[in-house]
Amino acid sequence: MTDSVNVNYDTLIPNNVGLASDRRVLRGLEQWHSNYLNWWKQTGPEGFQDASVYLRTAVSVEREGWAKFGFVKMPDYRWGILLAPAVEDRRIPFGLHKGEPVWQEIPGEYRSMLRRLIVIQGDTEPASVEQQRYLGQTAPSLYDMRNVFQVNVEEARHLWAMVYLLHKYFGRDGREEAQELLSRRSGDEDRPRLLGAFNEETPDWLSFFMFTFFTDRDGKMQLESLAQSGFDPLSRTTRFMLTEEAHHMFVGISGISRVIQKTCSAMKEAGIEDPNEIESIRSLGVIDLPTIQKKANFHYSVSLDLFGSELSTNAANFFNSGLKGRYQENDIDDDHCLTDATYPVMRLINGVITQTQEAALPALNMRLRDDYVRDCARGVERWNQLIAKEGIEFRVELPHVAFNRHVGEFSNIKATPQGMIINETKWQENLQEYLPSIEDKAYIASLMRPVTAPGSYASWISPPARMIDNKSEDFEFVRIQH
Repeated sequence: MTDSVNVNYDTLIPNNVGLASDRRVLRGLEQWHSNYLNWWKQTGPEGFQDASVYLRTAVSVEREGWAKFGFVKMPDYRWGILLAPAVEDRRIPFGLHKGEPVWQEIPGEYRSMLRRLIVIQGDTEPASVEQQRYLGQTAPSLYDMRNVFQVNVEEARHLWAMVYLLHKYFGRDGREEAQELLSRRSGDEDRPRLLGAFNEETPDWLSFFMFTFFTDRDGKMQLESLAQSGFDPLSRTTRFMLTEEAHHMFVGISGISRVIQKTCSAMKEAGIEDPNEIESIRSLGVIDLPTIQKKANFHYSVSLDLFGSELSTNAANFFNSGLKGRYQENDIDDDHCLTDATYPVMRLINGVITQTQEAALPALNMRLRDDYVRDCARGVERWNQLIAKEGIEFRVELPHVAFNRHVGEFSNIKATPQGMIINETKWQENLQEYLPSIEDKAYIASLMRPVTAPGSYASWISPPARMIDNKSEDFEFVRIQH
């Protein structure tokens, strides 16, 4: 495979994979490109297709200086196919083929499994663009508006990354799957996206920040696992995707931090010490901490479902085959084969949530979910430090993994955020204490009014600590066509 750290922008489809010399794949992708632009214009940011946005575009896959910034209209954004540099003499790091040279072509026996992995990953990327379609219309600042558009174009580029693999390595089947990725729609009753979290609405900016914190963090864990793959083109593709994904999680953790900061500052200024004085706090035009907690409960539990069942033969097969490893596989101190290993798994046994030791291979989803829970907890602790610094007695807590689950071991029970199993009646009685109520959603919706003056911010969010690309505080990140 011809490749380079620099990206060739002389072609319709920017790339560093020598696409010009691969006529079959180039022709297929050029045809797909036309359909892709139709999809973007139909389901991309509504009302902003003609706006000039200050976006970053990848120009290299080197760690330093990999992107440039500039104004571009989103339909003209140069979506490209970018693979991280090849690692010389790279070996498969896990599973039955551990120690063998990585594959540049797909072993026939793993073809269908690998296609499934790529399609599922690929399906999440356009889904989030569709979910976030209307957010530009209620952006709390031009800074935030630019950030959602940056997330959108990069999620769309990640779609390109998976579509390239489908076209390059899977022939007609791959081309058909690539077209299907443009045919499904988030939340559509007839043709929904493949995973539940990607059919949920993202109706407001607090939802968006929660999505980029919790759901994009699941994306990070999945990409890290795929980056270990023995199929080297998938590994290299996902390694570069992780470079861009980091910004999406930054948008989430910093966005929620800014919401919390504004709420705490407003409470302090008004002399309100009790975070449960909901009406008094809302009269200040900010989002109360208990509602932020309820939003976190929802997005965290929905994101946990993305890890699938705690025990999974698919997960074991992906690992054994060398297709999908564990989070930071190389840092784990074991034999990387797991033939006789066990792992602690939370199970529902005789109506009681119990931890049992299970075979490690089928428990790989559980292990990845545990890594995710720890990663989320570190981020949530940063929010709690902010709250404590303002002298307010409140902590955002991650709910128990059995809470509000629709996939896996706990999907048939009702549990409180503390992990206590309750009956349906109790659940319904307390639901509005656990998850955002109709009134909570209506209040948040009432705050969603666009702020488009450069350097200005909505009442419910603080300015960021620093600007993008060292720009001034009043920089016009989006030039809106009126």
